[in-house]
Amino acid sequence: MPKMKTHNGARKRFRVTGSGKLMRERANRRHYLEHKSSRYKRRLKPDVALAKADVARIRRMLGI
Repeated sequence: MPKMKTHNGARKRFRVTGSGKLMRERANRRHYLEHKSSRYKRRLKPDVALAKADVARIRRMLGI
């Protein structure tokens, strides 16, 4: 049986914490930051836990 390959798109978008939770970044934080308010940009800063409905699918993509 061949080894499972990690989905490269998922690898770049999600990370696993020490306790095993899956984290993702918030959207709208990549470009066009000039016209967004500082308050809005601050709100987008922290990573958030992945929705429970998506966890199983993303775990399979990451091979964990």
